[in-house]
Amino acid sequence: MALKTLSTFLSPLSLPKHYTLSIFNPVSLNIYRKSTPLSCKSTHSHSPSQLPLSDTKLLSSEPEGTGAASPTRGDRFLERQQADEAAKLLIKEIKKTKKKTKKVLKVNTATACCYGCGAPLQTSEVDAPGYVDMGTYELKKKHHQLRTILCGRCRLLSHGHMITAVGGNGGYSGGKQFVSADELREKLSHLRHEKALIVKLVDIVDFNGSFLSRVRDLAGANPIILVVTKVDLLPKGTDFNCVGDWVVEAITKKKLNVLSVHLTSSKSLVGIAGVASEIQKEKKGRDVYILGSANVGKSAFISALLKMMAQRDPAAAAAQKYKPIQSAVPGTTLGPIQIDAFLGGGKLYDTPGVHLHHRQAAVVHSEDLPILAPQSRLRGQSFPGCQVSSKNGMAGKFNSNGLNGFSIFWGGLVRIDVLKVLPETCLTFYGPKKLPIHAVPTHEADEFYKKELGVLLTPPTGKDRAGEWRGLETVQQLQINFEDAERPASDVAISGLGWITIEPRRESLGISESNFAERTKELHIAVHVPKPVEIFVRPSIPVGKAGAEWYQYRELTEKEEEIRPK
Repeated sequence: MALKTLSTFLSPLSLPKHYTLSIFNPVSLNIYRKSTPLSCKSTHSHSPSQLPLSDTKLLSSEPEGTGAASPTRGDRFLERQQADEAAKLLIKEIKKTKKKTKKVLKVNTATACCYGCGAPLQTSEVDAPGYVDMGTYELKKKHHQLRTILCGRCRLLSHGHMITAVGGNGGYSGGKQFVSADELREKLSHLRHEKALIVKLVDIVDFNGSFLSRVRDLAGANPIILVVTKVDLLPKGTDFNCVGDWVVEAITKKKLNVLSVHLTSSKSLVGIAGVASEIQKEKKGRDVYILGSANVGKSAFISALLKMMAQRDPAAAAAQKYKPIQSAVPGTTLGPIQIDAFLGGGKLYDTPGVHLHHRQAAVVHSEDLPILAPQSRLRGQSFPGCQVSSKNGMAGKFNSNGLNGFSIFWGGLVRIDVLKVLPETCLTFYGPKKLPIHAVPTHEADEFYKKELGVLLTPPTGKDRAGEWRGLETVQQLQINFEDAERPASDVAISGLGWITIEPRRESLGISESNFAERTKELHIAVHVPKPVEIFVRPSIPVGKAGAEWYQYRELTEKEEEIRPK
């Protein structure tokens, strides 16, 4: 009944002779739309009597068309569909290209690396970084524990062995060279292309030498937190507020814009809580990279940071088990080490130290490196007041004419010729205690250095290493001007070693103000160092009890105040 009723509403229609309709069953059902003719293209091959669609004249004119040559609605629909599909394919290809680029820039976490130094694990070359016994490697791989492996080199480093792994690191012949300093720097090149938080470390003992003046080349536009390490080594009685102001002045002059400055000690945990709080505040889901020059204390800082964060963050507590190796040899860390230290997203990365050719660590033998690293609080060694070595017994002249005409050796690494200073001038040396200091008349200095190098004047240690030593090839003449006799004139910082504070006069030596006013306000000295090592003349850092008395904070301009870090 239903079928019969339906058929009464349908009237048969016939198409033009040159059109055929392809259907699934033998009974054809044709429907006309009111006022619009329906044209169907056959799926079968055309008979000779049939004409192509383009030659067919429509029975009535299309409202939007302009004649038989105009595209039909179906043609327009197909064109739009094809255009959309092409656009989607193009967008897909662009996204694929971007993803490939990002994969190249980001740290490769797929390769299993030693958690101590970041070197890729390998089982072929025994003496190279990342070496693991084949049996150990296979066992750990089977249990998915490759990230818990410490390579053979790191095990030796943890027991005090000095194993050089970075080539182009100085004038010594010892040590197999595996990685170049340029390759280590290349491993940090991806940072400028990522959104990250940079924690930049600077060694207070070697502030100028470890500063990384071109840090923006590595960090890009990412925000920077400046962390000053090893403040526990500063002389007893030092006012950290004065030192903090001195650091802010220094970075303002260097035109480096940072979020905040923190004075820290990884050994005593001073200031570490403030850094942890600042990182959590500024991280905002980004990865955190610890950046700094070689031997600035990055691995020690990370250990202290994890220890502080572990009190509140279970992820940091778990990460403490596999911490980066700490060592006095430059190039301990050979690749970015990923540390899962945050519950709220983002990773912590220990990065390879940036090797700077102008530091003393770049010229001494690897076994002499521990001598350059101070292990306890600095105590200034002052002249006058130290031993004078002279074959002619000239100590009396030293006392009467001050330092004029004398040369002072700081180990075998630095020589200072005092050319013209006030008789009351005092030089105070701040650096490693194991570096001996000797003074001789300048006309005897060359002979004394040649005779005692490797014996009294170390490093280099031993006559064998002294024979390979190229000597103090760089000589820099310094003219230091000063206005106030109550304050140090300046510091002469030796990259990678320490600094010498030059005071125009000492109160204990005595001089009246009237006589001082008549004196010259210039000091002339010559500094000798190995060829690549740099010398920096800077405002004196206020250390010790006396530092807080003479230090005066320089008022910043309005522009400097705007970018002044906390």
